[in-house]
Amino acid sequence: MSNKSVTRIEREPEGLPALFSKLADDLTTLLDTKLTLLKVELKEEFDAYIRGVMMILIGAVVAIVGFALLNVALAFLMSLLFANTSFSQPARYAFGFIITALIYLIIGGLTIAVTKNRLAKQGLVPKRTVKELERDKEWLQKEI
Repeated sequence: MSNKSVTRIEREPEGLPALFSKLADDLTTLLDTKLTLLKVELKEEFDAYIRGVMMILIGAVVAIVGFALLNVALAFLMSLLFANTSFSQPARYAFGFIITALIYLIIGGLTIAVTKNRLAKQGLVPKRTVKELERDKEWLQKEI
């Protein structure tokens, strides 16, 4: 056999079953890759949400502890500021607790609202995976 006939045999197209087998293998590999990307993205999104929830909890705990401690301190301070008034001692403490409560409710509420808004903007849909799947869909439509 000459060199030209060997070259021609090597370059002949594969049979249809072999092409379908190769296509199936390629599609399996593609789907495995997309699934892996989806898993990674979902894990990233989940981790970001967990961090956000933890920040909300930390903010709430800090607000509650601060609320309690400053309530007591302000109650005593307010009782000193109202010492020359005709209010009773319990009324002076009440004014201190009311003022402190308002301050810490605002701080805690703002912390929770800011973190909640950050989480709402983030979204749950894995953007990179969706983009890749849309590209694959377009490619498949062109090929078929």
